[in-house]
Amino acid sequence: MKALFLKAQANGMSESQIKEAMLLKGYSSAQFDTLQERFTKKYFNNLQPNSLKEIASTRQVIKPAIPFVKNDSFEHHSSKPAIFGASLFTQNNLSFEPDLRIATPKNYQLGPDDELNIDIFGNALDNYKVKISPEGTIKILNLAPIYINGLSIETASERIIKHLRQLYQGINLPQSGVSAQITLSNVRSIKVTLTGEVNRPGTYTISSLASVFNALYLSGGPSENGSFRNIRVIRNNKIVRILDLYDFLLRADQKDNIRLQDQDVIRIADYETRVEILGEVKRPMIFEVKSTENLKEILRFAGGFTDKAYTYLISLKRNTATGLKLFNITENEVQNFIPKNGDKYSVGAILERYENRVQIKGAVFRTGEYALETGSSTVKELIKKAEGLKEEAFLNRATITRKQENDEPIIMAFDVGKLIRSEISDIPLQREDIVEISSIASLQEKRTVSIYGEVNKTGVFDFVEGLTIEDLILFAKGFTEGASITEIELSRRILDEDSSNINHEQVKIFTFKIDRNLKISSENSGFKLQAFDRIYVRKSPNYAVQKSVRIDGEVNFSGVYTIKDKTQRITDLIHLAGGLKKEAFPKGAKFMRDSSVLAIDLAYILQNPNSSDNLLLLNGDFLEIPRALETIKLSGEFLNPVAVTFRKKLKVKDYIRQAGGFTEKANKRKLYIKYANGISDKIRSFLFFHTYPKVEQGAEIIVPSQQNENIHKLSTGERIALVGAITSVSYLLVNISNNLK
Repeated sequence: MKALFLKAQANGMSESQIKEAMLLKGYSSAQFDTLQERFTKKYFNNLQPNSLKEIASTRQVIKPAIPFVKNDSFEHHSSKPAIFGASLFTQNNLSFEPDLRIATPKNYQLGPDDELNIDIFGNALDNYKVKISPEGTIKILNLAPIYINGLSIETASERIIKHLRQLYQGINLPQSGVSAQITLSNVRSIKVTLTGEVNRPGTYTISSLASVFNALYLSGGPSENGSFRNIRVIRNNKIVRILDLYDFLLRADQKDNIRLQDQDVIRIADYETRVEILGEVKRPMIFEVKSTENLKEILRFAGGFTDKAYTYLISLKRNTATGLKLFNITENEVQNFIPKNGDKYSVGAILERYENRVQIKGAVFRTGEYALETGSSTVKELIKKAEGLKEEAFLNRATITRKQENDEPIIMAFDVGKLIRSEISDIPLQREDIVEISSIASLQEKRTVSIYGEVNKTGVFDFVEGLTIEDLILFAKGFTEGASITEIELSRRILDEDSSNINHEQVKIFTFKIDRNLKISSENSGFKLQAFDRIYVRKSPNYAVQKSVRIDGEVNFSGVYTIKDKTQRITDLIHLAGGLKKEAFPKGAKFMRDSSVLAIDLAYILQNPNSSDNLLLLNGDFLEIPRALETIKLSGEFLNPVAVTFRKKLKVKDYIRQAGGFTEKANKRKLYIKYANGISDKIRSFLFFHTYPKVEQGAEIIVPSQQNENIHKLSTGERIALVGAITSVSYLLVNISNNLK
């Protein structure tokens, strides 16, 4: 399908011809429309202007993809300002295609390839679709050719109906019963040529309904040196219209956007005068200026000044024959100032500087900025305008910060109280003076009181005059349950400015008694707190929260038990739990405290309750007593780590044999036994003699691996020395034995 479309287009076929051919091949109109849209987007950039054909509908102006044009927007996107109007031809969302769904304009002149639709209705029904021939005529069945070239649609309709009366008597006459309506169904294509300073000059095939804007948009508009204000439409070697794009850009005026005719020529001239305007204008760009326009017109082109523009003076940089020259244009000269080509105008911004500002800060009711004017030209007047001093104002001293001639600040102090009482002269203010009146609180350390200990909300609270201990306890949400109301302590700072008296006390301590209804003892009634006082509420010495321990396993009543006093021990807990069951295994009991195992021998403790092993109970202790364990577990570097049945007569070596003996990595000298209660015992060695711990029920025999295989490996010299030492010791032992005999 794509190949067929391209081949037909290369042969110069019109869109309607291509569509008709593809419909005959079995393709649908929807398929054609999709392909035509893809083709236009993908291939149109590769076509030269003079080879553009009717690729779209005969009532559609082709919209090619316009390549990037310098200065592509009204916005300033680069260091070089944009040319005003250039973006009109580079915006993808803009299209100057003619509206082809409107009625044919009355002044539209018919020509070859225009297609007419003649609809007969009433007592006779018929329809004719005719195309104007190159000779300017149309042919209707059984009628002579009708010449309508160059006629308007209205005049041509009258002529055609006149001829149709040969076939339909009285057509379009009153009482005839037969009527005809003639409309333009398809418009012809025309050729226009764009020349001069245009981005893509050449000849374009466009719709006969197209206007000058349509052709300019297709060609990409004026080039970088092209004029936006001198675009000429030439017809039959005569200038029929001169187009000024600024009329459209600034006022949306399209009076010169005339409809084009076949063989029209559009010529874009070179610009004559361009000026650049930068800075605080709404559109800082390059503008084209006519000889009759002044600087005021240029400012209008730029949208006028911004809010921050310095309008009193505009700077100008102008080219001369030998270099550059600077000018300053006042606001009174703008209207009569005539620009020249290459002028660069710069509109500055106003300074962040007030001509008549004074400020007041601090302890007045309305701080802020005020105008230096009548009624606020002195300090006293400014305070009055700020609605006066606040109650907490510090009256002994205030300041005025003033800028000197060299812009350096200077501080001037005065007595506010005397000024208000008119005891001193009022102080005149100057521009940018800042009057600051401090508050008493701002000159002091923040005053607080604090309370700690057995209250529900400890912490620091703001101090206010008249605050009592009862008030502070109330702020602290009252006492906790364990508070001792007989021991409330208050510590108070003592300000001693006599630095020579080093032994003088620095803090004074008070103690109070108060009940839970916050009634203080009569002797301390009315005691007032001072700033920075600290209150401490102690805990009652006999108060304690409930503490508990837990016992599980082989006891008659397992569970949680409360510790009655500080003298209860492990045996007391077992007594509370109803004693041990028959199947209990005391030697395997585990005692937990703070998530750690404390190794105990419960069997020994039960037999000796007065021993130090019978620990005092603490909150959270846990005692677990297992059933009698009948197995021995062997772990670590055994050939067959296994659990075996416990037998009283068997020793460690017997259990080792049941595990298949040691592996090569076994560290035999580190063998140890871990008993059921968590206590461990290790092997004892002397020379070649080894003493193994006793094996008990539930024990675990553990043999670790060697961390370094060579760590205990003896050298040859060490072996010889060791054998010699053993021999000497053996000889000594034999002699001792003989002497004893």
